[in-house]
Amino acid sequence: MADTRRSFPAVFPVRGSYREVRRIGVLLRKESVGGLLLVVMAAIALIWSNSPLADSYFALRDFEIGYEPWHLRLSLGAWAADGLLAIFFFLVGLELKREFVVGDLRDIRTAVVPVAAAVGGIVVPALIYVIIVGPQPELLRGWAVPTATDIAFAVAVLAIIGSHLPAALRLFLLTLAVVDDLIAIVIIAVFYTDDLNPMPIPGAILALALYGLLAQRRRGFFLRNRFAAWLILLPIGVVVWAFVHASGIHATIAGVALGFMIPVRSGTTDADGVETVGLAEEFEHRFRPLSAGFAVPVFAFFAAGVQVVGDGLLDTLTHPVTIAIVCALVLGKPIGIVLSTWVSTKLTRSRMSDGLGWVDLAGVGVLAGIGFTVSLLVAELSFPRGLEHDSAKLAVLLASVLAAAAASVILGLRNRRYRAIAEQEAVDADADGIPDVYQRGE
Repeated sequence: MADTRRSFPAVFPVRGSYREVRRIGVLLRKESVGGLLLVVMAAIALIWSNSPLADSYFALRDFEIGYEPWHLRLSLGAWAADGLLAIFFFLVGLELKREFVVGDLRDIRTAVVPVAAAVGGIVVPALIYVIIVGPQPELLRGWAVPTATDIAFAVAVLAIIGSHLPAALRLFLLTLAVVDDLIAIVIIAVFYTDDLNPMPIPGAILALALYGLLAQRRRGFFLRNRFAAWLILLPIGVVVWAFVHASGIHATIAGVALGFMIPVRSGTTDADGVETVGLAEEFEHRFRPLSAGFAVPVFAFFAAGVQVVGDGLLDTLTHPVTIAIVCALVLGKPIGIVLSTWVSTKLTRSRMSDGLGWVDLAGVGVLAGIGFTVSLLVAELSFPRGLEHDSAKLAVLLASVLAAAAASVILGLRNRRYRAIAEQEAVDADADGIPDVYQRGE
């Protein structure tokens, strides 16, 4: 009987094609700018909410606007979480579909290791959280808070420390984060949908079907006409979002569904026989600046405002929710990622790429402990306003800072080794006739 394990790649992470590395390089540069904006806005919120003008911050966050008969009278904070984050999750949907259609996730042989790493990076933090708060069942609702990874914040850390992270490791980190996002979406949809109202769901399905039909049948039109998507697809997307919101399902799920409707393949080739850019990749280029430069930073501004000064600070820092989330993100993420990766490599008989070691994977695992955006969203959904709510948010902020600092030390110390790997990859690329920008992803 043939050994099917030999069909798996002999090494991991897989470096990927020139076009894929180039796309990831561009994406990571955009995400690094967005991540820096995210950190700045979160810092402003934290300072403002703990200043003598704190009342004005909370008044702004809780200011309500919208049309009440359509159940759309929401606070500005809720609009940021339910509305603006739908843009972020739309891009998540695009990235997920791309990975399933033409990326690493389309082939089980290349997907098994990063998928296993992502699963381990979710299961172990959740278990650590449950173990720590186990004696208090009312706190168990926050088990999903430490399961998410914020790729924008993580990439911002890489940009700050100037890491020469090899192309293969960058692809591994992004694929892991994509799978992480997929699982987070499922968790939000299944465990954080309260008071389901089925009446609006048929309307959402019909609007989504129309949206998908137009995107599939008129992909060339939307590629050629830059503003057509804003004038035609966007209004339909807003209708889908409104119906989903009215149903009780968290409205960000609408963003993912809309992203999945966009075709990845263009169906055409250029003069060299290479497939041209598809609508999903084009939309990613168009809308990522809106997400990274506006939607996510504004959400961070309204979500990160937690009072950390005063008599309640000690209670917040020592609360079981705070301890559980910090331990789960800072320790659970790297333990889960490294352990599950080690098991999967043993099962598939894979080995680490030349020049890389388990310390590099541990650094990536620590970096994945930066939860931020989705973790803050899940914290919002897990607990009503109060001590547990503030403790969960403070824990996410604290854990993200600790994970960023620890990852900076680990990956920063490995920079010299990464530079040597990058130089060798550049030599290999030249030998294969591939442009030198392959390594830089330009």
